[in-house]
Amino acid sequence: MTHIDAGAELDPVHPVPLPGRRATGLTTAQVTERIARGQVNDVPVRSSRSLAEIVRANVFTRFNAIIGVLWLVMLFVAPIQDSLFGFVILANTGIGIIQEWRAKKTLDSLAVIGEVRPTVRRDGTTAEIGTSEIVLDDLLEIGPGDKVVVDGVCVEADGLEIDESLLTGEADPVVKRPGDHVMSGSFVVAGGGAFKATKVGREAYAAQLAEEASRFTLVHSELRTGISTILKYVTWMMVPTAIGLVISQLVVKQHGFKDSIARTVGGIVPMVPEGLVLLTSVAFAIGVIRLGRKQCLVQELPAIEGLARVDTVCLDKTGTLTEGGMDVTGLRTLDGYDETYVRKVLGALGESDPRPNASLQAIIDAYPDSDEWRCVESLPFSSARKYSGATFSEGNGETSTWLLGAPDVLLPADAPALAETGQLNERGLRVLLLARAAGDLDDPDVARAVTPAALVVLEQRLRPDAADTLRYFTAQNVRAKVISGDNAVSVGTVAAKVGLNGTTVDARRLPAEQEGMARALEEGTVFGRVTPQQKRDMVGALQSRGHTVAMTGDGVNDVLALKDADIGVSMGSGSEATRAVAQIVLMNNSFAGLPSVVAEGRQVIGNITRVATLFLVKTVYSVLLAVLVVCWQVEYPFLPRHLTLLSTLTIGVPAFFLALAPNKERARPHFVQRVMRYSVPGGAVTAVATFVVYLVARHHYTGPGSLDAETSAATLTLFLISMWVLAIIARPYTWWRIALVAAMGVAFLFVLVVPGLQHFFALKLVGAAMPWTAVGVAVVAAVVLTFLWKWIDRRFAA
Repeated sequence: MTHIDAGAELDPVHPVPLPGRRATGLTTAQVTERIARGQVNDVPVRSSRSLAEIVRANVFTRFNAIIGVLWLVMLFVAPIQDSLFGFVILANTGIGIIQEWRAKKTLDSLAVIGEVRPTVRRDGTTAEIGTSEIVLDDLLEIGPGDKVVVDGVCVEADGLEIDESLLTGEADPVVKRPGDHVMSGSFVVAGGGAFKATKVGREAYAAQLAEEASRFTLVHSELRTGISTILKYVTWMMVPTAIGLVISQLVVKQHGFKDSIARTVGGIVPMVPEGLVLLTSVAFAIGVIRLGRKQCLVQELPAIEGLARVDTVCLDKTGTLTEGGMDVTGLRTLDGYDETYVRKVLGALGESDPRPNASLQAIIDAYPDSDEWRCVESLPFSSARKYSGATFSEGNGETSTWLLGAPDVLLPADAPALAETGQLNERGLRVLLLARAAGDLDDPDVARAVTPAALVVLEQRLRPDAADTLRYFTAQNVRAKVISGDNAVSVGTVAAKVGLNGTTVDARRLPAEQEGMARALEEGTVFGRVTPQQKRDMVGALQSRGHTVAMTGDGVNDVLALKDADIGVSMGSGSEATRAVAQIVLMNNSFAGLPSVVAEGRQVIGNITRVATLFLVKTVYSVLLAVLVVCWQVEYPFLPRHLTLLSTLTIGVPAFFLALAPNKERARPHFVQRVMRYSVPGGAVTAVATFVVYLVARHHYTGPGSLDAETSAATLTLFLISMWVLAIIARPYTWWRIALVAAMGVAFLFVLVVPGLQHFFALKLVGAAMPWTAVGVAVVAAVVLTFLWKWIDRRFAA
């Protein structure tokens, strides 16, 4: 325990204050001088990609490059209506950029609200400033829960313990003394002090790490990974198929070189599921905007999806089930101690800690300091120790040392006071023991021999929304585990009050090995007296059993577990460290915001799975049609304008609405397998049926204009089957889904009957035999497809 006069002046060469001189920090003139030299902490705190990155990500894609080249070719060799697909890509890309830009503004506005504002000492006074305003040699004050935002050298230390696990992997807090280095990205777990900034901006250690990995994409996203996998397979299929198609069309060019090129491009373009990536980004972006309106900051977009896949939520009691504040409801003196004297001790203890936690703040409110006692030495509260303490000069020449903490930690198991403590805990009350210590405060065994003086009874305020939120998770088959550092019985009673019943376990009796801990976690529901390291181990133990784990918390003791959990959720009023490592920050400090995130994630996952099936059916039938055309050495049946029309009516417009529709179905794993098991048979049936009609039409029609008539019959078949695929995927039906499908059908009918549109899209049904044949084949294909998908549902039941 080291204390240096907080006002000692800093020597310009030595980082540690010189004895007897006051540290006032930099002067205004020195700050101005450093700003002019550019010695400022100018690393931007970003919650999302920059505008340039958004544009680059949406414009410069593999498939945009393919489509762009094909578009330029079509502009030279065919009428403008065969180049419509290029304008659709421009519109899609523009929508993607706009939506992600809107999401970025939402994220950034919320990030500013929750931005870390460190305390800096200048001209002898302290003030909170933005991290970007820190300059070299600034003197920054830190306390429990504060994040170290720049590298520096410790100048003052009062029981200062810093956790550097996020940087070094070392779990144990490091005690810091004047002269020791502190690294940005670490955080204070106990005590307080001040340090001098020695590295700012991009020179700081954490800033260098941050540049290596953007916070925007840290969370694993099965959707994005799956879509990337699908696009990789599509590329492998496209290249050889496209080459074969080009060669075959140039060989069979019965209708001229330009027409053959146009039909070749018409075969390649629909292989590209270009809108799938766009709609995934749009769905995520709109989800972020919706959650932002509910004061929920999603620091990494895929975290929306991640929380929807969670099956176990670990809740820290304080700040989650209970509100941060507490009230003192009773004081029980022990061993004959006078209540007036005990009140003085408690008042002095409250005054001794410049950064009181919620329990001590309640004591300060109940027992104000009388200014008669002087604090000689203090020991800040640590969640690992479970107690705090101070040594006082009582004004009458007597010196005493006092500890305030958990009764079951400070007292032996057979102590009489523990029986009363247990009774109070069973009523859901929190109890702290005030005890007089015989040893020195800096003695590691100071808590071994203490004399109990009083029990301080505290009542926590339950969150009014906690019970409803827990009921929601129960209904969604998400298991809740309460993990707290408080007394297990007390935590269990609080959990029961909000409707969470189950086995209560004292974490001090948990097995140390992972397998044993995992078994205990499967059986138990409420865990008390959990250390910060145990919280982390518990998350790992649950993950070892295949669980997807979310961890909520707001205190510095939750940071390690938040970091290791699949999804970390912090309260907006939580410590700087918890907000820094969490993927989701509830800015309104309401646990009730979590169901909104889960619902938004499930909507994104369910809808993108539906939409992906639509896109992939098109890709599969496009590839198979090209293969069949190559094998039969016939002209490709469609021009780009035909497939642009079909894609717009059966995929593009419906997919946009379906991707953003309400969807409460549970998130299921194995995205790629689930999409492919429907799209491959769907695409195969569609391709075969369409090609059969095309071949029949080639034998039916002869003479000039026969190719247009053949194309029209094949287009009708393809449209009808695609509409049936859309009708299946759009279920369950609501009025707007039925209206959406019907509107697409009416739009196609409109094209068939309006002469101007017939000419524009080169679509005209000739005679009655082939159109009715096309309808008949489409009906048979729809029946086969329905049977296949039902069989798949039974065979691969989720």
